[in-house]
Amino acid sequence: MTTVRNRAAGWHRPLLLLASAMAALAVVAAVGVVADPRVLTGAPVWLKPLKFAVSFVLYGVTLAWMLSLLPRRSRLAERAATVIVAVSVVEMAVIVVQVLRGTTSHFNGTTPLNAALFNVMGAAITVLFGAQVVLAVVLLRRPLPDRAGGYAVRLGLGVSLLGMLVAFPMLTQRPAGTPAGITGAHSVGVPDGGPGLPLVGWSTTGGDLRVGHFIGLHALQALPLLAILLDRFLGARLDELARARLVLVGGVAYAGVTVLATAQALRGQPLLRPDALTLTAAAVLVAATATAAGLVLARRSGHAAVVLVG
Repeated sequence: MTTVRNRAAGWHRPLLLLASAMAALAVVAAVGVVADPRVLTGAPVWLKPLKFAVSFVLYGVTLAWMLSLLPRRSRLAERAATVIVAVSVVEMAVIVVQVLRGTTSHFNGTTPLNAALFNVMGAAITVLFGAQVVLAVVLLRRPLPDRAGGYAVRLGLGVSLLGMLVAFPMLTQRPAGTPAGITGAHSVGVPDGGPGLPLVGWSTTGGDLRVGHFIGLHALQALPLLAILLDRFLGARLDELARARLVLVGGVAYAGVTVLATAQALRGQPLLRPDALTLTAAAVLVAATATAAGLVLARRSGHAAVVLVG
């Protein structure tokens, strides 16, 4: 698959610098998780910087790779990527500063300073969202060498924007028992900091909007990986158009999973305790995805049979 085999020489350097800096921060945060006994909202105080740093490593490398796929340089896309780097640094700086101060960074309006820092984070993420929209538009308008890879990149950017939007309902959550001055929550129906899944901390007693947020954001990696796997294992049997259609099916299904996980959370339902409605919706999504993929493969098989007979 030509799309994923470009040389790294054309990769966006500021994004790679961001990824390198976040990798170093991840190491520091990992040490902090072990060495610092402090706990915030039921988790080690350095766990949030660790998770965000790892996420930004993946984000920076993925966007740099996507920009390297363009057949020619786009100054608009490169400037948008540089803006993403700048606001990502601001976001992480606030998170680390608040950890050093021993308080939370998100939804924290308990003091004027805490509220101001949270507002800075909100502004940074809004700018980042707009800059990624610019990248998505540029990559949508420019032809890429491989159709399946192109679908994967564009759908990955689009679904990850959907994942970012999932964060906005967090601002409206006020579960009973939320401390005064806290202006939002990840959880629905229960306060943040209660029982949660290992490492990710997603609530096991109520809904958690971080599930859909996480799923959507990582479409950036998941959908290109799907295109790579299709090329690696089915490239000899499926032509470019068939692989592109399968990526399209996968992208729509992935967006569906993001929406389903978000709807489940908004209903105050833990991820691992789905009710009949959630299970039914999931079954419909699986059936629709399987049917669509089957139609793509059947059409390809029918075409191959016609070619052989002819």
